[in-house]
Amino acid sequence: MGRVTVRHRLVAVDTADGSRVQRMDALAGEEPLELRANGEAITLTMRTPGHDLELLHGFLYTEGVLTGLSDVATARYCDGAVVDAEDGSLRNTYNVMDVALSPAATGRLPGAIRNFTTTSSCGVCGQASIEALQAKLPGPISSDLVVDADVVATLPERLRAAQQVFARTGGLHAAALYDPLADTLVVREDVGRHNAADKVIGHALLAERLPAQDQVLVLSGRISFELVQKAAMAQIPVVVAVSAPSSLAVQLADELGITLAGFVRDGRMNLYSGADRVRTTVGR
Repeated sequence: MGRVTVRHRLVAVDTADGSRVQRMDALAGEEPLELRANGEAITLTMRTPGHDLELLHGFLYTEGVLTGLSDVATARYCDGAVVDAEDGSLRNTYNVMDVALSPAATGRLPGAIRNFTTTSSCGVCGQASIEALQAKLPGPISSDLVVDADVVATLPERLRAAQQVFARTGGLHAAALYDPLADTLVVREDVGRHNAADKVIGHALLAERLPAQDQVLVLSGRISFELVQKAAMAQIPVVVAVSAPSSLAVQLADELGITLAGFVRDGRMNLYSGADRVRTTVGR
């Protein structure tokens, strides 16, 4: 398995006194992960190693290939993924995963493959890709979930406090699923914001907690169209972020009845859609 963090020697410069000091620093790990279905490569993403099984499940679920755990027969790292340059032997890089799909999921794969991007960190590009994604989306989210504004206000800080690798490197995005009933937060980190969301959604799928109509998706950065799309595929009714949403994200959330809370910090927030799901003590 690749490393989540990598040590690297750097030169720290202080412009106030012109000093230059060499020291070791921790960098967030970034390695390629090739995803294969039934032995055939379908996409390559750059990710932070760890929770790869969740990433695979979450990615295929949010792309509409999987509808449940029954669509996956097996999922494993590929043995002998590369040839060792020194001795010519095969070795496992833990950077290639293969999933054996059910006949039904295999049938859904061709339509999804045309829309897979080469890296999940880039997001969706082009009107044709957006229209293809929208065609796969479910209808409006049906959920009775209501969350107190005081609780929503705490979620980005709780997410930040749980980012163990970010605390060491300062170089990772994070996503979390918050369960208001149990007051629990499941957090995943990655160099790609979309990978982080796929990991946490994959966790919910493996725990048989999808659809997640009673959960809140919490993001460490901005809210993009693709992240709203992933929330919609998982039937998550509320998305909370420390930063801003894009115009397409707001448009899609409004169409699907998803609550978007952006700029959630310092006891304040902007509700861009679905404001009725956030309860305040004095008005709305």
